[in-house]
Amino acid sequence: MKIAVLPGDGIGTEIVAEAIKVLQVLDLTFELETALVGGAAYEAHGHPLPDATLKLAKAADAILFGAVGDWKFDKLERNLRPEQAILGLRKNLGLFANFRPAICYEQLVDASSLKPELIAGLDILIIRELTGDIYFGQPRGRRVATDGHFPGAEEAFDTMRYSRPEIERIAHVAFQAARKRSKRVTSVDKANVLETFQFWKDVVTEVGKAYPDVELDHMYVDNAAMQLVKAPKKFDVVVTGNMFGDILSDEAAMLTGSIGMLPSASLNASNQGLYEPSHGSAPDIAGKGIANPLATILSAAMMLRFSLNQPQAADRIESAVKDVLASGLRTADIYSDGTTRVGTREMGDAVVAAITKKTTKG
Repeated sequence: MKIAVLPGDGIGTEIVAEAIKVLQVLDLTFELETALVGGAAYEAHGHPLPDATLKLAKAADAILFGAVGDWKFDKLERNLRPEQAILGLRKNLGLFANFRPAICYEQLVDASSLKPELIAGLDILIIRELTGDIYFGQPRGRRVATDGHFPGAEEAFDTMRYSRPEIERIAHVAFQAARKRSKRVTSVDKANVLETFQFWKDVVTEVGKAYPDVELDHMYVDNAAMQLVKAPKKFDVVVTGNMFGDILSDEAAMLTGSIGMLPSASLNASNQGLYEPSHGSAPDIAGKGIANPLATILSAAMMLRFSLNQPQAADRIESAVKDVLASGLRTADIYSDGTTRVGTREMGDAVVAAITKKTTKG
């Protein structure tokens, strides 16, 4: 099982180190190879996604990714900014399906800003199309306007677009995922305003006919954003486009109390995947040893389940995380009165200890 390890920038190196520590305590054999990506790669090689890093990623069975970005790179040309690395990996590896679970652990109900009765037992899976939409659509750029409200003024433009195959394949992923859960899919669009998402709605509806056992409903994105904070447990599987999914998945993450708890998986048609925490590089706390590594550790569990065909090992990690939370250990982002505050390394050690304890008992 070959894993490309791409820690990236900011807290990426710290949280990935804890996930690797957890993987190494399992009774499995991995081939781990580390490479630079993002701002770290730009500083060393002049590009956020060097050829050697991309080659390694393509050859791996899975990619364990930290985070990229730092304010000091914000003035670089857009094609050289750290964030272009993740976009490049998605495009070059065909990682079109992003899985972002938003689960509220029993021990963290009080960490959410919502009332406990609204989020207790929350378990949402947001499936975001990842390689299309306005993030990749062409043409894009800046120009002098020749029409519109202000002819002659400078303007910027991006293109939102989706093809039928792109919508069909992500819809199939959502319906198949729903069959393993509560058999409900909510497709989020803006069909009342955008031609692109009227097309999206039509295609998802067509695909849904092949899944008569799965209930399908449609919701405008603005209403979906409201319902996520009003009645989040009404959702099960949510499928949407790239931009809407980017926003809604971060909103759903905060329902659980901290984005530091949320893993994600980005898969291609061969189940090769890139696994990363839903949060960013947080350069303001990098090096302080206070970042929450659990999202990355849980991303490693998703990697075992989806790309490496090791579901039992994934279960062991997820069970260990629950045990650690039940013991009262908390990093700063999920700390509350009556719990014990620990750092990044201590939290990783605790997950390792929980796995080892159960292994010894077994």
